[in-house]
Amino acid sequence: MSFPNLQKPSHIFATWFGIGLLKPAPGTWGSLAGLLIWYFAGFLHSSILIILPIFILFSWLVCSQASRDSHSKDHSAIVIDEVAGMLVALSFVAHEIMAYLGAFVLFRLFDIWKPWPISWADKNIEGGFGILLDDLIAGLFAGGIIYALFSFT
Repeated sequence: MSFPNLQKPSHIFATWFGIGLLKPAPGTWGSLAGLLIWYFAGFLHSSILIILPIFILFSWLVCSQASRDSHSKDHSAIVIDEVAGMLVALSFVAHEIMAYLGAFVLFRLFDIWKPWPISWADKNIEGGFGILLDDLIAGLFAGGIIYALFSFT
């Protein structure tokens, strides 16, 4: 089976409804999708402790299936991991546009540059969890930094 096959539900979710097929920089498009979800679902912020872990678990399952189907360590069309990482980053920040933009920029930088321990997770953890983990760590870093910056200003 070729990847992605948008007739297969796991591939639809892995590519986040086809966003992962956008060029250039599918990861940036996936991150933007996460930002837009958070922005328009801001009213759900109080439920994040329930919603986010469920979404992360779902993303892990989807990434695992997509990894097997694509025969690739981390196919560029798989962007649900960027959506999850972006949601993690935004879970730390105030509902303010500048905080959102800062989290987006830092998340993309961490996801692209992959400083330690992001690089360690990217190189050493296999399968769907490996696809997801580096983005979750990048989200923690980005969200933590933006939280700290906005807490002291």
